[in-house]
Amino acid sequence: MIIDPKQVPLESGSNYPDEFKSMVAGRVRQRLGNFAGLKNFGVNLVKLEPGSSSALRHWHSRQDEFIYVLEGELTLITDTGAEVLKPGMAAGFPAGEANGHHLVNRTSTVAVYLEVGDRTPNDEAIYPDDDLITKASPDGKSRIFAHKDGTLY
Repeated sequence: MIIDPKQVPLESGSNYPDEFKSMVAGRVRQRLGNFAGLKNFGVNLVKLEPGSSSALRHWHSRQDEFIYVLEGELTLITDTGAEVLKPGMAAGFPAGEANGHHLVNRTSTVAVYLEVGDRTPNDEAIYPDDDLITKASPDGKSRIFAHKDGTLY
């Protein structure tokens, strides 16, 4: 299926608990993979406004992630520090590798990247800098956010 990104709906905001939503306020996503009917992995075209983050710093227990920078400049922050990514650069995050990561736009221009992730069931995401974990709901159709002690948000 051929996809014209202009036809794919824009999504902003987040399903994070309210206290964390401001971190990703400048993120706009287009779910290209969903639009194409893909079921086993997702592909998102993401625009990140200056000062915004792609997500809270996190890592996945079962799902792989991959990003590829198309436009602008992004700072990748991991457990080992910060590195600048420019167009044509990519990064991968293997499942189960406890190295929290996220992208931050520290420039004055919009950055654009592709985000690819698989949809392995029973995945959990751990947020090392915040009192937050997430896992699939019992029906597998949404995410449940909890404190690290298991108390739901």
